[in-house]
Amino acid sequence: MSLHLVLCLFSYLLLTQVAEGNIDSILKDFDCVDIYKQPAFQHPLLKHHKIQEKFSSNEKLKRKDEYQPNEKYCPKGTVPILRQRNGTESFHPDTVEYPGQHFAVLENMLDGSIYRGADALISLHNLTLLNNQYSKDQIWLENGPRDQLNSIQFGLAVHPRLYGDSLTRFTIYWTGDGYKRTGCYNTKCPGFVIVSRVPLIGTIFADTSVYGGNETVYTNPKVFQDGFSGNWILRIFDRVVGYWPKELFTHLNKGASLVRFGGNTFPSPDGFSPPMGNGYFPPHDFYKSSHFSKVKVKNSNYETIDFEKQRTRRYADSYQFID
Repeated sequence: MSLHLVLCLFSYLLLTQVAEGNIDSILKDFDCVDIYKQPAFQHPLLKHHKIQEKFSSNEKLKRKDEYQPNEKYCPKGTVPILRQRNGTESFHPDTVEYPGQHFAVLENMLDGSIYRGADALISLHNLTLLNNQYSKDQIWLENGPRDQLNSIQFGLAVHPRLYGDSLTRFTIYWTGDGYKRTGCYNTKCPGFVIVSRVPLIGTIFADTSVYGGNETVYTNPKVFQDGFSGNWILRIFDRVVGYWPKELFTHLNKGASLVRFGGNTFPSPDGFSPPMGNGYFPPHDFYKSSHFSKVKVKNSNYETIDFEKQRTRRYADSYQFID
């Protein structure tokens, strides 16, 4: 049976199910860049990298040039790169130097198991945050000791400091050395290789769920390690967006030892924590709250399986869990 996750933090909440947003209004936020001149190839380990075009055959994926009539996308041979805001930095306080973060997550027990991917439906919601706050609903894939941590993170974020607004956007992050010298959000540093011509990294979700409404809007992100190349592939629904080349990592090349689903917030300087998820505790019908649904992982044999409840643990620094 699929695992449903609902996590609450203080009077704030979190997570799941998804539908791909209309991108017509946000194409103006992107530049169409020659696929071979995108930021990824400024990384010294990727100077001679050959772009991967074929992926594991057991994944149901759209063809590279298969687009819907209403989709906006870059010309052939180019990929969309989100324009960077002047004065922004790749701020990611996942270290002890930045106290005050809050987490509410479900993760696997560290029993030696290796995972090759993870995905879920994540519900989409709007939040209003202050400039120095952020709120994320995302999935983590990690391996390695803390000071050498390899981490891939993907999902939803409201991050005014990063984007200059309080809109819900699809956001990714990676580090190869425990947040010391490598890694960044989206394509703010060399690393992640974009292959889709549709603007998705940093995109705004035009459609979101309304609390008390009749419909829940979802997105369905997935990251899996390709069995042929060893690269970590990012997919939204059945479209490949791009990938993290294996050259970026040491420990993740062996697979992920930790898979985590949940929320993460960062407070403003006055200590006020922003809402997590949609900002509401779940009522009797948890679908009205923010949530993850159909939580899946890939095991060491690259098979997609349910995230087994008996092999997971819950963590929140201040929390209430409701199943």
